[in-house]
Amino acid sequence: MTERYLPPSEFLQAVIADEVAFGEGPFGEANLGRLIDMTQDAVTANRDWAVMLLSQLELDRPGIRNALIASSIDPAYEVRAEAILGLARLDPVAALPLLARELAGEQVSMPLLEAARIVADPSLLSDLYEFAGPSDDGFLDEWVQDAITACLRQSN
Repeated sequence: MTERYLPPSEFLQAVIADEVAFGEGPFGEANLGRLIDMTQDAVTANRDWAVMLLSQLELDRPGIRNALIASSIDPAYEVRAEAILGLARLDPVAALPLLARELAGEQVSMPLLEAARIVADPSLLSDLYEFAGPSDDGFLDEWVQDAITACLRQSN
């Protein structure tokens, strides 16, 4: 049995369990501030989860955008990918150069492919084609094709 990937932070585990309120009133705002702060935590798993959870809130605020942009240059690939996906959900135009930078690298992940599908910019096609060959992960291959299709739709 595979062990579930969870952050060590009790706060983040409470957010995952939907036990934390965000946004409404001082308590919710304090929780939002704490989640934003966790995007800079020393532990990679905490940063990864904090960025993913923050982007899933789909709240468009300067503090959230700033946290996502800062996380898009995190040393950990998985944190950068989640940050770019979160930004793509809020502002595809702002996410485009960050996404292009990551897609020019040697690896790709589902968050980046989802971001590419959302951004759907034809300028991403050459990098996406680099990942289009059959791999040992058929599910990821489908995500690559979906991103390519979304970008092709915008090129017509």
